[in-house]
Amino acid sequence: MNIMNPTTTTTTNTNFTAFISANTAGTATGNFAFFRHVHFFEVFAALFVFIAINSLRQKRRQGLPVWPILGMLPSLAVALQTNMYEWISDVLRSQNGTFRFKGPWFSSLNCIVTADPRNLEYLLKTKFPNFPKGPYFRDTVRDLLGDGIFSADDETWQRQRKTASIEFHSAKFRNLTTESLRELVHNRLLPVLEDSIKQLAEIDLQEVLLRLTFDNVCMMAFGVDPGCLQKGLPQIPFAKAFEDATEATVFRFVTPTCVWKAMRYFNLGMEKKLKESLRGVDEFAEDVIQTRKKELCSRCDEKKTRSDLLTVFMGLKNEEGEAFSDKFLRDICVNFILAGRDTSSVALSWFFWLLDQNPEVEEKILKEICKIVGEREEVDKKGEIISESGLVFRLEEIKKMDYLQAAISEALRLYPSVPVDHKEVVEDDKFPDGTELKKGTKVVYAIYAMGRMGAIWGKDCREYKPGRWLGRDGRYMSESAYKFTAFNGGPRLCLGKDFAYYQMKFVAASIIYRYRVKVVENHPVVPKLALTMYMKHGLKVNLSRRDESELQIYFKG
Repeated sequence: MNIMNPTTTTTTNTNFTAFISANTAGTATGNFAFFRHVHFFEVFAALFVFIAINSLRQKRRQGLPVWPILGMLPSLAVALQTNMYEWISDVLRSQNGTFRFKGPWFSSLNCIVTADPRNLEYLLKTKFPNFPKGPYFRDTVRDLLGDGIFSADDETWQRQRKTASIEFHSAKFRNLTTESLRELVHNRLLPVLEDSIKQLAEIDLQEVLLRLTFDNVCMMAFGVDPGCLQKGLPQIPFAKAFEDATEATVFRFVTPTCVWKAMRYFNLGMEKKLKESLRGVDEFAEDVIQTRKKELCSRCDEKKTRSDLLTVFMGLKNEEGEAFSDKFLRDICVNFILAGRDTSSVALSWFFWLLDQNPEVEEKILKEICKIVGEREEVDKKGEIISESGLVFRLEEIKKMDYLQAAISEALRLYPSVPVDHKEVVEDDKFPDGTELKKGTKVVYAIYAMGRMGAIWGKDCREYKPGRWLGRDGRYMSESAYKFTAFNGGPRLCLGKDFAYYQMKFVAASIIYRYRVKVVENHPVVPKLALTMYMKHGLKVNLSRRDESELQIYFKG
C-alpha cells in the first residue's frame, strides 16, 4: 500500500488553500469594482433624469426647457435647423405674447422677446428714449451697417432722419421716384418678363424684383444707374455680396458674442464669409461715391442738378464743420440700399406666392384694376387702351387701388420684410404686461409672430384674407403701427412707407394686368435667416400672357 508523505500533503493543502483564497479575493475585488461602476452609472443616470425633468418642467412656466450652463441654447440650436420664425411664434403663443430667453452662462444671448402690441407701443413711442438700438446691436451690425440710420441712435440718427425726411417730402424727389419707377418697369422689368415667355423658361421672380428695386434705390438715393435689371440678368457681384453679408450678420445674433468675435479674429466660418462679402459691398459703395463726386465736380454734367440723398449728404457738414467722410457716406449708401432694395422686393415675392395659392384674390385685384382703368377717356368701345408703349398706370389710379393695397398689406402682415427687430433698455423699466426690464436688457420684438397671434388678429390669423383691411365701403383702412409693425412705428416709422406702397402697387398691377404668375410645382418656399425675409430658394415661376378676351370681361363688368 502506497502511503503519501505527510510533508507533501501539508504543502499541497497549503497551496490549494492559497489558490482558493487568491481567487476568492480576486473575484470579490472584481465584483466590488463592477458594483462600484454600476453604482456610478446609476447615480449619473438618475442625475441626468432629474436635470431633464426639472428643465422640461420649466418649459410650462418659461416657454422653453432651461438646461444647466446651456440655458435655452439647445432649443435655439434645433430651431435654427428648421423655421426659426415659426418657432418663436409657437413659444410666444404659449406664453401669452412675451417670454424671457435665457442663454448660456456668461453669454450675450439673454433677452426679452415680445409680440404684445401694448409693449410695442410702449417701447416704440411712449418710452422711446429708454429703448434705443443700443451698443449690443450697433456692435453686432457695425461691420455691415456702420453708423447708418438703421443702427444709429441719438444725434447721429436724428441728423440722418431729418435730412432724409426733408428730401423724401420734396416735390422734386417725389417726381424723380415716380418717373424712375415708370421707366424701370416699362423699359426693363416687362421686357425681361416677356423674354422669359418667349424662351419658355421659368424665372426667379424674387431675383428679378431685387434687381428692379436695387436699380430704383440707386437712381433715387445716389443718382446713379447700376443697370442691374437687363435681359439675360447679368451677374452683379454686389447683390450676392450684400445678401451674404446680411446672412452672416444675422448669424451673430444667435451666437454668443465671444464666439463670433473669436471666429472673426481667426477668420473662420461665417465671419470669414462676412469679411469676404464686405469687400464686394465696400467696393460698390466706394464706386458710387466716387462716381457721384466726379459728376458733381463736372460743370457740364447735367446730373449734378438731380435731387438724391447722397448728393444732399455730400453737401452737409458734421459737428466740426467738416464734410462727411467717405466712410460715413458709405454707411449712408449701405443702409438705404437695405431699406429700399430688400424690403419692397421681398414683400412682393411673398405677395405673388400668396396669390398663386389664392386665385380668387388675384381675380379681385384684376377686376379692380380694369374697373379703374376703364374710367379713362382713352378707352374706346372695345375696351382697348390707346397707348404707344402699352398701359401705363397713372399716379391717381394707383392710389385708388384699395383692394390691391389690402392684398399687399395682408402679405406683409404674414410675411413682414423685417421679421424681428431689436432694442436695449437704458434704465430699469416695466412693460404694460408686467414684464420687468433691467438696465441693459435686450428686447426683441417679433413682427413675424404678431401676424400669427390669434389675440391680435383673430382665430383666422394664419389665413390670407385681404378683406380684413377693407371697410364696409370697400376702402382701405390702415391699422395701428403697434399691431401692424411691418413699417416700424413711433419716431422710427419708415420714412419711405408711402413710396413703398406706391412702388409695390405699381409693380404688382403692371405684372398682374399682363401676366398670370404660376409658381413652379413643388418649388420649396421657406424663409431665409437674414436681416430681411428672403425666400431661401428664390421664387421660381412660369409666366403666361393674359388673353385680351379675359380683360374684356372685366372691362365690361
